[in-house]
Amino acid sequence: MAAGGHRAQGSGPSRDGYALSGASVRSGSDDVRRDGVLSALAADPELPLRAWIAAQGWSVLPHQRMVWRAYLDGRSGLLHTPTGSGKTLAVAGGPLIEALREDDRGGAPRLLWITPLRALAADTVRALQLLIDGVGLDWQVVLRTGDASARDRRLARAGKREVVVTTPESLALLLSYADTQGHLAQLRAVVVDEWHELIGSKRGVLLELGLARLRRLASGLRTWGLSATLGNLRQAAQVLIPGESYPLLVGGALLRPTEVECLLPADPGSFPYAGHLGLSQLPQVLARLRQARSSLLFTNTRSQAELWHQALASVWPEAPDSLALHHGSIDGKQRWTVEQDLAAGRLRAVVATSSLDLGVDFPPVEQVLQIGSPKGVARLLQRAGRARHRPGESGRIIGVPTHALELAEYAAVRRAVAKGQIEARAPLTGCLDVLAQHAATLALGGGFEPDQLLEELRQTHAYADLDPARWAAVLRFLEVGGEALANYPDYQRLRRDESGRYQLTDRRIAMRHRLSIGTIASDGALLVKTLRGRLLGHVEERFVGQLAPGDVFLFAGRALQLVRIEQMNVLVKAASARSSRVPRWQGGSLPLSNAVGAGVAAVLAEPGDAAERQALAPLREVQAQRSRLPRANRLLVEYAQSGEGEHLFLYPFAGRQLHDGLAALLSWRLAQISPGSYSYACSDYGLMLAGDSLPALDAGRWERLLTPSGLHADLAQCLNLAELARRQFREVARVAGLLPPSLPGRAPRSLRALQTSSALIYDVLREHDPTHLLLGQAEREVRQQQLREDELGELLSRLSALLRDELALTALSPLAFPLWAESQRGHLSNEDWRTRVQRAAAKLERGLGR
Repeated sequence: MAAGGHRAQGSGPSRDGYALSGASVRSGSDDVRRDGVLSALAADPELPLRAWIAAQGWSVLPHQRMVWRAYLDGRSGLLHTPTGSGKTLAVAGGPLIEALREDDRGGAPRLLWITPLRALAADTVRALQLLIDGVGLDWQVVLRTGDASARDRRLARAGKREVVVTTPESLALLLSYADTQGHLAQLRAVVVDEWHELIGSKRGVLLELGLARLRRLASGLRTWGLSATLGNLRQAAQVLIPGESYPLLVGGALLRPTEVECLLPADPGSFPYAGHLGLSQLPQVLARLRQARSSLLFTNTRSQAELWHQALASVWPEAPDSLALHHGSIDGKQRWTVEQDLAAGRLRAVVATSSLDLGVDFPPVEQVLQIGSPKGVARLLQRAGRARHRPGESGRIIGVPTHALELAEYAAVRRAVAKGQIEARAPLTGCLDVLAQHAATLALGGGFEPDQLLEELRQTHAYADLDPARWAAVLRFLEVGGEALANYPDYQRLRRDESGRYQLTDRRIAMRHRLSIGTIASDGALLVKTLRGRLLGHVEERFVGQLAPGDVFLFAGRALQLVRIEQMNVLVKAASARSSRVPRWQGGSLPLSNAVGAGVAAVLAEPGDAAERQALAPLREVQAQRSRLPRANRLLVEYAQSGEGEHLFLYPFAGRQLHDGLAALLSWRLAQISPGSYSYACSDYGLMLAGDSLPALDAGRWERLLTPSGLHADLAQCLNLAELARRQFREVARVAGLLPPSLPGRAPRSLRALQTSSALIYDVLREHDPTHLLLGQAEREVRQQQLREDELGELLSRLSALLRDELALTALSPLAFPLWAESQRGHLSNEDWRTRVQRAAAKLERGLGR
């Protein structure tokens, strides 16, 4: 077999053979018998696939046969079914049946499989090759991602493999080569795996553009998406398959029953109110892990995964190598080793983040645990599917709350699961930075005629409303960078030839463009290496900037001592001392979904028969004594005084991100009512406003505070929108190509250098080209994605219509305490934050007689 393919040992035919239900037929040696096989396939083209499925001890499921037949009828669609319901068989079966029926010998790309994770791609290659060999097709699968070998990359680019497994970024890179156009034109199908992970992001927009180009190249191309957990399925299908008002939706197995068990604290009365990693639950977690043959322990952040792995390792009674750590910043080889050990049954437990909650291929584990609240229903269902990962079996997950209020979150999640309330993911539109990158890619990949490309772009959901004037502005930007940058050759990327086609021909600019393809933001990643050169993974430059040589930190499951930093490499050696200092990564916090937030308020008001009822009793009792429990259709407002001034607490239960914008807005509006300096703090449940003296709030003033009227202008005033847009501009400019990476062989640019460059360009554009399209893009992203202006307006409308329960506190309530604790982080004191908060918590407990 030619190198570059992936084939299971001992299965499938060679290049000159065919296999059907275990019978091999030599091509050319027995034409009569081969013709008989083809006649059988013509009569029943599903036969080889059904035979292979039966050989695995499985049976064909209704949704699998439905997708096969829809594909063979020329249809595209979206398959939504739980993890473990045979999705791969469903969407791969159609192209394979078609190839068997037509005696397709291959020799050119037929199926493009797009996945959001490189780790997922490697497993997909193995699964698809096993299936292809099993049905007797002489096709080979090749990997084309950043992890692929140089040989596999060449094979994929040359169109020498029938199935290519790739990512959105690697697809864009393929499109940047003119010689790939003819190969891609022979595609018959595209499969987008885990579509719910891409929609709602710029990666999804980049993929929309790539799919539009593939449809133009390959007539009759069929597109199938896979989604395990998504709320807005109809819209998701319309984005993936534009032009169809009612695209085909195929529901797989019924949403499997998911049991959500909450690991209750041994002593609910002493369970902290907030701000803990949950390590007080360590003895109970360890006991559960020892009861099972294999377990996945999910955390919400990489930092939390590192700390939990260290804590477990310190008390682990089994062989040390039976406990492992897996997250996206660890080197890929180490992650692959963990996945292989898990598949082989050599691991008892793996502490992981979302790097393992997608479709990475390994046998079902016996149990799944979730540290902390999952913050959303979709995430919980995805992770629960990792337990008993078999079609038709129920999912189960053990939740490990880290503080008392997360008891209410788990009860709320359980209610939402029972009601089928899964979060929607809204698709992005009009991202001009992604459009500029894509246009440059096509100009490099052979060029384009602008009117034809505009027509193609309008076929996508993201750019359906793109008008000629805005398209002309994008082209002008690619030609000269903008009016203020027109004299700088580095920004003159596109040229228009005599025929009117735009092309990118400069070799240096072309190399830089290919190096910068993609939309994934990172905060200046540095490689972590041992002194002998072993790669451990990467951390962000912001964290490394806080370290000095000799400092010890925890990474990749081990204590490391910083030796020195050379260019963009962090050189380390093993440290004997333990450390709780852990890298922090951008995007480390997860927002509370609307469904869960509203559910928390309802659970606190009335837990009903929730399993957490008894454990929540101490918290609810204290809240009722000191204040009042949240009530339906009312807004809880608390007032308190301390030596630091006056405090106002509100509890919309709308999640930290919305509360952050709301708190800034209310602080500014409060200052318009009564001039003064006000600070604020936020949590997932509410917000706190604080000042030396707060004005009295009557009905009229409350109306002024909570009105949605004037929101657009007020946000610009209260948050220094220009400064927020300046920060966002760095990512917009990087995606659009204004901040190209260093060329190979040169030192990579540091985060500080990128920040300086982007700030300089931003200031130049603000002064000399204030209507530049990227300035507007940065401000729109701040408003829509950071501040979520539309949702904030809806929240204000809802809050302004509610009656208020206003109470004066004599001591902080359980809902108020975490907000006060958060506000103390930035205060100057000769005591650290933890000491001050622990002292205040002890005082609160003494006052309650606990």
